[in-house]
Amino acid sequence: QLQVVESGGGLVQPGGSLTLSCAVSGIPMGFFSMTWVRQAPGKEREGISCISVSGGATNYADFVQGRFIISRNNTQNTVYLRMNSLEPGDTGRYYCVADPNPCSYDSRRQISVSDTSSWGQGTQVTVSS
Repeated sequence: QLQVVESGGGLVQPGGSLTLSCAVSGIPMGFFSMTWVRQAPGKEREGISCISVSGGATNYADFVQGRFIISRNNTQNTVYLRMNSLEPGDTGRYYCVADPNPCSYDSRRQISVSDTSSWGQGTQVTVSS
């Protein structure tokens, strides 16, 4: 049984940084591309970043490009999201998603995950002064 557990969320001031972690267990993370998705209050979920199985390829949504960095350690079955220059608009619940399919985009050119993905419960990030 695959389990995905996020951690590292919290309250941070605008301009600050935060690193989210996602631990995968049950099945080696090396079988999955890993995606971070967030949901802001009153908004739809949106894909933020995806990293390939090997870690050799990464994708970012335009609104986080240059500020967020995704990385993974397959030996430790953990994926990270380093978030810099945080803005109030980054507030939301952040989900880690393990996808048996490669990183992909939907028809709106947004980072998407397949229907066979496994989601964690999410971790809350609040950016506020």
